[in-house]
Amino acid sequence: MKPYIEMTAEELSEELKKLKAEYSKVQAKGMRLDMSRGKPCKEQLDLSMGMMDVLDSNSDLTCEDGTDCRNYGQLTGIVEARELIGDMMENNPKDIIIYGNSSLNVMFDTISRAYTHGIMGNTPWCKLDKVKFLCPVPGYDRHFAITQYFGIEMIPVPMTPTGPDMDIVENLVSSDADIKGIWCVPKYSNPQGISYNDATVRRFARLKPAAPDFRIFWDNAYGIHHLYDDHQDYLIEILAECKRAGNPDLVYKFSSTSKITFPGSGIAAVATSPNNMEDFLSHLRHQTIGHDKVNQLRHVRFFGDIHGMVEHMRKHAEIIRPKFEIVVSTLQKDLGELGIGTWTNPLGGYFVMFDSLPGCAKDIVSRCKKAGVVMTPAGATWPYGKDPNDSNIRIAPTFPSPEELQSAMDVFTLCVRIASAKKLLAEKQA
Repeated sequence: MKPYIEMTAEELSEELKKLKAEYSKVQAKGMRLDMSRGKPCKEQLDLSMGMMDVLDSNSDLTCEDGTDCRNYGQLTGIVEARELIGDMMENNPKDIIIYGNSSLNVMFDTISRAYTHGIMGNTPWCKLDKVKFLCPVPGYDRHFAITQYFGIEMIPVPMTPTGPDMDIVENLVSSDADIKGIWCVPKYSNPQGISYNDATVRRFARLKPAAPDFRIFWDNAYGIHHLYDDHQDYLIEILAECKRAGNPDLVYKFSSTSKITFPGSGIAAVATSPNNMEDFLSHLRHQTIGHDKVNQLRHVRFFGDIHGMVEHMRKHAEIIRPKFEIVVSTLQKDLGELGIGTWTNPLGGYFVMFDSLPGCAKDIVSRCKKAGVVMTPAGATWPYGKDPNDSNIRIAPTFPSPEELQSAMDVFTLCVRIASAKKLLAEKQA
């Protein structure tokens, strides 16, 4: 079929008529499929069920250093967990604090603490006239929700195939002391699935912020979430690069086992410089006497070491890789020749990004919902939910079964064609 842009008004009108007839048949099926969030499927969760068996009432819950995991203490986490997560995050265990089940919770607390008490002796953000944050777009909606919750002004920064536009980042960060941070998902980003290249990471490490309390919020959520054994993205380790550049305190690096074991019952961590560590702990000492050490020990006993975790992630990949391939192959088959959208083909992570013709994303997502397929809301990948082009859609392939996913993608591409034909026909008629 020829590209839609090359069709006459009459051809588009006839195409639209056929597509709408097909859409009516799809609606009559009464489908109920949810692709709104990047959740692991049941088969992925089943991979970690053995964790329920590594500890029981007869288990010795004593760590190598004598810590009894049933009791208070170990504010930074048990040594074994810090070593395991240190290997996962590629950081020295001494530079890591183990938290509870959610890295998003840690990020929220970090913003909240900066807001009420300041960072390393600097003025609390709540006492400033204005606080701003840079937000690479498209980006992670829950990051944006945190800064919006605290009334922080969000400034969109365009993403490129190699990461945020660093010319813009460098200029803004160095010239505006109101800018206190930037959100980053540096590996297999949400929603694109791209990874920052070496030059981007090095430019981040060499930023010269106007604000002494500027921090990079480096959410390395998908650090070991590869889809392929023989073709993987590589990311320079940011803390080492910052230390090399003379900026050791510039970064907070977050991660968790949320999509490795159980999203509701994993362990989260932050890695950062010794100065930042002490700043964190000066507040954390008032917040808790220690996080769930039994769960930390459960993770250590289940994986053994980083090699056990890597092997575990291969099993995840075997489950979700075919789903990503369904998404990309369906987009190519149904839309590849029509010129009405572009998409990413990631090597890891949890999402595929789709860009429609401008002005079509909300229409596409709405039509999908009316046909029984719930997508991430259009605009969610932008601060305040406002995509200026109304074109960006996040596709989350992991949760549905392969059969459900194929049905959902068939609906999605049908809706893309309808919305695109409708837009182009209106333009030609005008």
